[in-house]
Amino acid sequence: MSDTKDKDAKSWHGARMDFSKTMSYGDYLGLDKILNAQHPLSPNHNEMLFIIQHQTSELWLKLMLHELHAVRENLRSDSLEPAFKMLARVARIMDQLVHAWDVLATMTPPEYTAIRPYLGASSGFQSHQYRELEFVLGNKNSALLAVHQSTAAHEVLERELHTPSVYDESVMLLARSGFDIDRDRIERDWTTPTVSNASVKEAWLGVYRDPELHWALYELAEKLVDLETAFRFWRFRHVSTVERIIGFKTGTGGTAGVSYLRKMLDVVLFPELFELRTEL
Repeated sequence: MSDTKDKDAKSWHGARMDFSKTMSYGDYLGLDKILNAQHPLSPNHNEMLFIIQHQTSELWLKLMLHELHAVRENLRSDSLEPAFKMLARVARIMDQLVHAWDVLATMTPPEYTAIRPYLGASSGFQSHQYRELEFVLGNKNSALLAVHQSTAAHEVLERELHTPSVYDESVMLLARSGFDIDRDRIERDWTTPTVSNASVKEAWLGVYRDPELHWALYELAEKLVDLETAFRFWRFRHVSTVERIIGFKTGTGGTAGVSYLRKMLDVVLFPELFELRTEL
């Protein structure tokens, strides 16, 4: 009997049991660091939810940035098929973030009020990865660099501010494909947010009016629309969750809270791709 127990302790349905001399699952994923990165400051049970919600969101943001930087490189080199795959993945990641708000929404106003004094001035507004995501997608604002002035992220954001966005690269691809794009659009100040341009809208209309002739550009356009649509859902769930939990209180980072977030719902990342739908 003891021999059988010893044998069972060393194997379970063929699974390897001894990892003293080789890499394990936890080693590969760095789980010791990840699972010990939660340090609640309040005595309230619900703070763990608040921390993990934001930490996992930052991990998803990291993956989105990883994909979007590669998308931009592929657009520059006219390698569209890999870019399509990556854009589709980013949209699905955004779906994950949308549903993550459902979990945070289980936190009630009294539960949040119990932990809020321990948050100090920390706020999601200070997320340098979210700011980089906005910049990569074209929503540039140089004033927001000040939030990160004393951090290591400032250099990254400064560089991203001066780099053409994913949408800028898409517009330059339209020009390389033979569409007549205004020179001041493809040689513009990259530090400013995207604004609608008539020549870009006309080019995209040409793509949509003959998708079989311009199939790759047509697919690119729809992938961008999918991404922005998912991003809009994320923003809406964000403001809805915040309103549910804190009402119209000022945010911990000093913003106006819900009223500020509602203004962000009006931001359009790829304006011509939505404008053209009225004319088709």
